[in-house]
Amino acid sequence: MDVVLEIRELVRRFDTMVAVDNVSLEVQEGSFFSILGPSGCGKTTLLRMIAGFQEPTSGVIRIRGKDMRGIPPNRRPVNLVFQNLALFPMMDVAGNIAFGLKRKRLAAAEIGRRVESILERVGLADYGAKQVGQLSGGQKQRVAIARALVLEPSILLLDEPLGALDLKLREQMKIELKKLQSEVGTTFIYITHDQSEALVMSDRVAVMNAGRLEQVGPPRALYDSPASCFVAGFVGESNQFPAQIEEQEEKQIRVRTDTGLQLQATPMQPMERPECRLFIRPESIILQPEESLSGINRFTLQVKTILFDGSNTKVLATVGESEREIMVSLPQNRQFAHIGPGDRITAGVYIDACRCYPVHA
Repeated sequence: MDVVLEIRELVRRFDTMVAVDNVSLEVQEGSFFSILGPSGCGKTTLLRMIAGFQEPTSGVIRIRGKDMRGIPPNRRPVNLVFQNLALFPMMDVAGNIAFGLKRKRLAAAEIGRRVESILERVGLADYGAKQVGQLSGGQKQRVAIARALVLEPSILLLDEPLGALDLKLREQMKIELKKLQSEVGTTFIYITHDQSEALVMSDRVAVMNAGRLEQVGPPRALYDSPASCFVAGFVGESNQFPAQIEEQEEKQIRVRTDTGLQLQATPMQPMERPECRLFIRPESIILQPEESLSGINRFTLQVKTILFDGSNTKVLATVGESEREIMVSLPQNRQFAHIGPGDRITAGVYIDACRCYPVHA
């Protein structure tokens, strides 16, 4: 695939604050690329620099190999969809979509052809004459995206566009957006603080923290092999424990957690000090493991409560004799339907699923 966006050593300062700190990345043509991070990490500032609304303090942004330095937003081959959508309530759907084409002074026949084509591609073929106020939240989203796509940008920038939707509609729109991007083939760069959105929709994800990129890769790689303590804690659910290294080998360490629990674990980075942080995902914990299983840590849990939310059931328990809580995901096959509060149960977790990081990472 060709590279449509190239960013090299990008920095953006506001007085003494560094909002974007030496960021470099590449985005492939036709991909769905997400920038994921907590509020205030610099992801929206990065998006605004790509769009041309802010100039970098230093560094380079290239789109299709062309340096964007000094090029205003209206002359960049990008379009931006905001969270508030910014649709024009006094215009019908077709008028909203045609707005940018009219400003480019295209012929009326060409505008009509393009509007009709994009409405069909976003699944709103018969909605051109409807008023914005007649649309559902999901339909408004598609109109806003159609208005941007009709201008045929090289890159569509989306700044948390699902943030204002209710949970069920947001879940539906995640799937619709992914399908739409695959069908139209335009490169999407998607800003979000919601890890589920990033993991479900993206071909690649950049995890951002305090202005820097912590890790860039496919969603599965970020989830299965977090490169830092921050990524391990931010992407997906994890049980976290402060721990001390008691024995260290090349590919394995023995740690004691703050609960007194001793476990064999896998170091994910070089360990120069005994202090570390242990991460165990809830779905990695095996309840009542068979005696024949090897390469696992075994310990005792005491069940506090069962958390049920339909498609997922979790056990909230304490570890050993401590009051430290741990979360365990249950298989949805009623195998452990007999478990209840107060039960003591043997648990296990494979050594390679016990991941340790230095505390300074």
